[in-house]
Amino acid sequence: MKTDKKIKLSKDESLFVRGPLSRFKELSFAFKVFFNFIKAFRKMHFIGPCVTVFGSARFTKDSDHYKNAEKIGAALAKTGFTVMTGGGPGIMEAANKGAFEAGGNSVGCNIILPFEQKPNPYLHKWINIPYFFLRKVILVKYSYAFVVMPGGIGTLDELFEALTLIQTKVIQDFPVVIFDSKYHKELCEHIQLMAKNESISPKDMKLLFVTDSVEDLITHIESNSIKKFGLVKKQVKPKWWLGESTNK
Repeated sequence: MKTDKKIKLSKDESLFVRGPLSRFKELSFAFKVFFNFIKAFRKMHFIGPCVTVFGSARFTKDSDHYKNAEKIGAALAKTGFTVMTGGGPGIMEAANKGAFEAGGNSVGCNIILPFEQKPNPYLHKWINIPYFFLRKVILVKYSYAFVVMPGGIGTLDELFEALTLIQTKVIQDFPVVIFDSKYHKELCEHIQLMAKNESISPKDMKLLFVTDSVEDLITHIESNSIKKFGLVKKQVKPKWWLGESTNK
């Protein structure tokens, strides 16, 4: 598998959030963000309906979490979904591997970091993204369901980002599946505590589906995504005059 040329970690995002910069630097940053958005849109335009799988980069291949993610990736691919992840190792690699080896489509949105992450070898298509906020937009933009596997702070950030967008009607009420009830026990209890104390609405609890079964996960996504939104695998043709290609 070919890999993109190595890109140095950008300091732009870190500098940008520290406070006001010169007008030129802020305008320059805005142009870089715009360029990276367009690059991502072109790269991902033909990937088809996706399910995004979130999870830790730190689990190894002998972990049960890795093996479960691999099964989920394969099962999602067999339903016709493209499996999208953050493109790195651990849970992300496992989900991509499952889809890849099952004959489905496997894509990744890889964050550029000085450690821990490079595109895993089970991707048909991927893009290197220098900004966390831009990466989260892409992971949400093309997805019709979200699967949350065991993970750390980044995984929780992605979970609550998706839930917030659904709760506030920015995106439709796509299914959000939390896999592994034992690992997420305290998280689910805290969400229930928020509902009990009315810091969220009790109906927000319906946004989550918690399971330990790959079969139940697939059934839930089929009912609440494929059937609910009438997803049909349709071919979007590239436009030659825009320099587009499904292989780019």
